[in-house]
Amino acid sequence: MNRETYIDKLRTELVDMVKDNLSPVAMDYGYSDAPLEVNIKWRPLVMVIGNYSSGKSTLINDFLGGNIQTTGQAPTDDSFTVITYDDALPDSVKVHTTEERDGKFLMNDPDYPFESLKKHGQRFSAHFRLKKVNSPFLKNLAIIDTPGMHDSISEQDRGYNYQHVIGDLAEIADLILVLFDPHKAGTVQEAHKSLKETLPVKTFEDRILFVLNRIDECETLMDLLRVYGTLCWNLSQMTGRKDIPLIRLTYSHLVSKQHSGGPSQEQMAYLHFLENQREELKQAILKAPQYRLDHLATFVEVHSERLKHFLEALIAARKKNILYKTKIIITGFMLSLISGGAVGLGLVLAQLIPMDPVVLPSTAGGSALLFFMIWLNSIQKIFLRKHLDHTIKDIDSLTILETQTRKDSWQSIKDLVIRFIKRSNNSSSLWDMQSDYGIVEETHEHGAKDVREALNELSGIRDNMTIDPKASLLRKEDEFIDVYPLGKNIFTGAPIYYT
Repeated sequence: MNRETYIDKLRTELVDMVKDNLSPVAMDYGYSDAPLEVNIKWRPLVMVIGNYSSGKSTLINDFLGGNIQTTGQAPTDDSFTVITYDDALPDSVKVHTTEERDGKFLMNDPDYPFESLKKHGQRFSAHFRLKKVNSPFLKNLAIIDTPGMHDSISEQDRGYNYQHVIGDLAEIADLILVLFDPHKAGTVQEAHKSLKETLPVKTFEDRILFVLNRIDECETLMDLLRVYGTLCWNLSQMTGRKDIPLIRLTYSHLVSKQHSGGPSQEQMAYLHFLENQREELKQAILKAPQYRLDHLATFVEVHSERLKHFLEALIAARKKNILYKTKIIITGFMLSLISGGAVGLGLVLAQLIPMDPVVLPSTAGGSALLFFMIWLNSIQKIFLRKHLDHTIKDIDSLTILETQTRKDSWQSIKDLVIRFIKRSNNSSSLWDMQSDYGIVEETHEHGAKDVREALNELSGIRDNMTIDPKASLLRKEDEFIDVYPLGKNIFTGAPIYYT
């Protein structure tokens, strides 16, 4: 097994780990609307976003080697377009679009990771499509081209929530290119919102590459420096960071020649120093498959940690509920006895029934039983409903937030915890929740560690090395394993496995 095969096999095992250990729990408790592996089982994804005139489509066409996306100075394409590889044609055939499908196909085909986008409605599906292209550039990745961002467009204008769609796609993207052009270096309102609010919540900083495109439109080096400085300032305001990340510079040779016959002498005085930037950007995109492994490892770590935290809160809420319900039942039972005794005593004092050793206890007992049934079927429900409201109101008391990691994790699952408690009336099986917690904890403690060890081994594998293709790449205690633990018996502590 060479390096490429190793990457594919490790990716498959990671997906299987998520599918077997995390997805069933996530689906059962409403942590996710779709199986978690849906977001990671497909090929690596590179999403391109930017202002409507930033040159997204032109850059994509340059890398693909053909006129795949419509280009122009004005807004030309208002669709989210997934561009993937079609291997049915030989590389010698001219690069072109071989097949197009609509959004409904994309969101309903289980082979693609877009099922979760159904929630954005029919208007969105009409602006979502697939293109298959026979470009060798796409052999190991897929590209998502997005509608250009505007300054004064609203959700009503688009018919769907643009930021929500960008956020959902950012969660499954392995690399996000944010393009700017010299004329609107970060001043567009939708770009500002994406960088300040949407992307920080939905993805990680190391997955975002900033690109200043169309730099050939700067007449001199001084013009380029002014634009670059403006973009740096705008990025510092949008991201809230003082240390501005690397901004790559690029332009299209083909477009430059078409519009002006080629760069002027003044432009050539600085453009030739920046040719390496374009190649570095291209290589960064082509590394998406390797990024995917790192992101999959992070995916396992993050979601197992959050699911563990999620179940921890649910278990704490359920235990509180059981304790409170037990107190209510005991209270009701004691009050029933008191009420039965009071009824019997009252009847005797009022001389309504004789002091019969059978009739009196039966009457008092019947009264006590009646009170207890009323208590269980009405009064207790009122108390439990108030306790449920109190639990939701004081939801932060269900977990310990001693570190920033725990605080961040809690912020991401807090609403999900509230939603599940409301939906289940806080009456789910404690046994099932503890069993599921054991599965997730085992995955978090050992599965994520095995993933990182396998990735460390990858760095030492050269392209000409071979590895036993039958070997499992995820290990435990230096032994290859083909089983994943279900969790632990909560009484004996013994691990439970399945093959």
